[in-house]
Amino acid sequence: MGSASRHRLRGASRGRGRSRRHEQGGATIVRTESPVENDLVIVLTYYAPYVSGLTNVARDVAEGLAARGWRVCVVASRHDDSLPGTETINGVRVVRAPVLARVGKGTIGINLTRLALREMRRSRIANLHLPLIEAGLLTRLAPIPVVSTYHCDVSLPPGAVNALQREAVDRSNRGGLRRSVATIVTSEDYARQSRLWADIAPHMVAIPPPCAPVEPAAPTYRRGDGFHVGFLGRIVEEKGVEHLVDAFLGLDDPDARLLIGGDHSRIAGGSVVDRVRAHIGGDPRVELLGFVPDERLGEFYASIDTFALPSVNAFEAFGIVQVVGMLAGVPALASDLPGVRLPVERTGFGRIVAPGDVAGLREALRALRDTPPDRAAGRAAAAADFSVDSVLDAYEAVFTKAG
Repeated sequence: MGSASRHRLRGASRGRGRSRRHEQGGATIVRTESPVENDLVIVLTYYAPYVSGLTNVARDVAEGLAARGWRVCVVASRHDDSLPGTETINGVRVVRAPVLARVGKGTIGINLTRLALREMRRSRIANLHLPLIEAGLLTRLAPIPVVSTYHCDVSLPPGAVNALQREAVDRSNRGGLRRSVATIVTSEDYARQSRLWADIAPHMVAIPPPCAPVEPAAPTYRRGDGFHVGFLGRIVEEKGVEHLVDAFLGLDDPDARLLIGGDHSRIAGGSVVDRVRAHIGGDPRVELLGFVPDERLGEFYASIDTFALPSVNAFEAFGIVQVVGMLAGVPALASDLPGVRLPVERTGFGRIVAPGDVAGLREALRALRDTPPDRAAGRAAAAADFSVDSVLDAYEAVFTKAG
């Protein structure tokens, strides 16, 4: 969107309140509500400093648009009691709602709905990031147009309680999607297999997540000259990390290394790090790095020869980390899942393997080790398809039309 369009969206909101008319005792009463303060309010369950693909997309869109002059507010749960209720992060005002309880990966508390509606009354456009248990109620009560970003279906372990939770979230999301003026998805490839496809399809806009390149850095995580494989993400069941470990351990290569980066101590829904450790079995070639902070991501990608994303179910929708690796010149080994396979399919920079196929993962690792693809060509292809500016342009266009 050009600067003129952005000015029309933002300029219209300044210095004016929103008027509401209603009949009372035969007379028409006009009341002016509080003036609009935000061009955009984004609502989601978890926001920075929590780390997940969904959170990172919301953060990058919020901060990217703020850098372009948008007044952006984020409303999220206060998932960590040590976090302030209100703060400004990189130009984005963040409002956090206290959490009453946690169920699985979700949070419970009426405060998020209350605060989100308060900020909606001060805003021009709302952007809900789903799955979000509050989506149905928020879109029903929203005083402004709502654009939903649908990331993925809810995935929970088997069990009666989890089944009820999954159905409740799906029902709320369906209502939210039906009342949204547009639904953004990371790819049509993923959206078509979603349980909620019928509700996504009518107003769908496919926009890939913003994938910011890391700054070049020294390979401080590298452990010698051997073939290095890297994984980065939450150590949770759907990532299939144990299958990657099994495949790697089958390589007859004493100099190879597998570097597993990712949080496993503060994960909504719990981690499977103990299972991963059991598969490692003390092999010194595999290293659990723990959480890798943003300021060291350049060092991580500079230290590896291949990035692996061995996800095992269709609730992984894209995999931003693999594209960040591509932008650093690192080919990807991705599971053949809707959305997840898209970056490798588009760029040709890597290999695609069936989910949970240990033998297939091992053969793909060997191929990437013995005949690595052209790094410069792969980096250029990823930059052409997944640049941050093109993604922000697309988001701006959707928000402007909605407004």
